[in-house]
Amino acid sequence: MKVVLLAGGYGTRLSEYTQTIPKPMVQIGGKPILWHIMKTYAHFGHKEFFVALGYKAELIKEYFLHYKALYSNFQVDLSNGVITPLNEPSIDWKVTLIDTGADTMTGGRVKRMKPFLDNEPFLLTYGDGLCNVDIEKLLAFHKSHGKMVTMTAVHPGARFGELELEDEKVLSFKEKPQLGQGWINGGFFVIEPSFLDFIAGDEVMLEREPLEKLVEIDQLRAFKHDGFWQCMDTKRDHELLEDLWLKGNAVWDIK
Repeated sequence: MKVVLLAGGYGTRLSEYTQTIPKPMVQIGGKPILWHIMKTYAHFGHKEFFVALGYKAELIKEYFLHYKALYSNFQVDLSNGVITPLNEPSIDWKVTLIDTGADTMTGGRVKRMKPFLDNEPFLLTYGDGLCNVDIEKLLAFHKSHGKMVTMTAVHPGARFGELELEDEKVLSFKEKPQLGQGWINGGFFVIEPSFLDFIAGDEVMLEREPLEKLVEIDQLRAFKHDGFWQCMDTKRDHELLEDLWLKGNAVWDIK
């Protein structure tokens, strides 16, 4: 199944890094957080990625364009420019990089990916959060209920969009409320192609009208994930993730 990654925001709360690079390129353990997210999906056999770019799109394009050179040893014959690889990274991902506009909102970015999705269900997440969610269990749950969208619900800090649940049924969705009640939107969606009709254009935020409308018509379900989840919104978040990696506690790094 195709995987859409939202990697176009400005990342203003992580300005210590994002003045020079886009947030998905901030490194954890020497690799961009975007790479770590993709590795999670690839572990479950989902290796066809469509990255929705915006802010500093050229840097993400350059990373994947030169990926083999970055992670390979090679010899360059300066007399004729011939490059001889000495080893190459053993990775078989297919990555499609699409510039969806610097100021496009999250819903608009998803909508712009429609021509590449072949009118099929797809996986979707943000380019700034790590999780050890079991993608196969998530997919099985999505297929079991027959609704339009499945959202992974996680236990977070209090500053995120809140879900009110009755078993797996989503009763309400509020983006970044003042009071938290236990479950939030952790990303890691499974989406039927018909959902794209609920996104009017570039100015639409995925987390507002489209998902709130699904609640109204009972087409949104939550896959409850009690395991690890951590976003990277701030310098403190980044330091936490880097510390987990350095101490060998990177539980999102599924082997």
